[in-house]
Amino acid sequence: MYVESKAESLSGPARIGRVSFSKTGCTLYYRGKAFRSLTGGGFKANYYDVETGEGYWISGPRRDRQDRLYVSNLPVDIDEDVREEYGTEIRRRSGHTSRRRV
Repeated sequence: MYVESKAESLSGPARIGRVSFSKTGCTLYYRGKAFRSLTGGGFKANYYDVETGEGYWISGPRRDRQDRLYVSNLPVDIDEDVREEYGTEIRRRSGHTSRRRV
């Protein structure tokens, strides 16, 4: 999934990584944080950090690498455990899996 913090600005730190879901599917877990949906009530965010209340944009990664909600030249980090899968399955082409940022 694509996870972008909206706590500081419209284009915050962003990563592509593997999330897990609660049994009910109402909560997402990523890097020790729990997120819940704003169910349409958010401004520039669709999830919030359960602990801090900070907003996040979370979505599936896009094949065209235009994952950010707003156009930006800021980098998007890719977690090591999903780098190869992102390069081959999501983007449907190989040869770009060794890059640290997209």
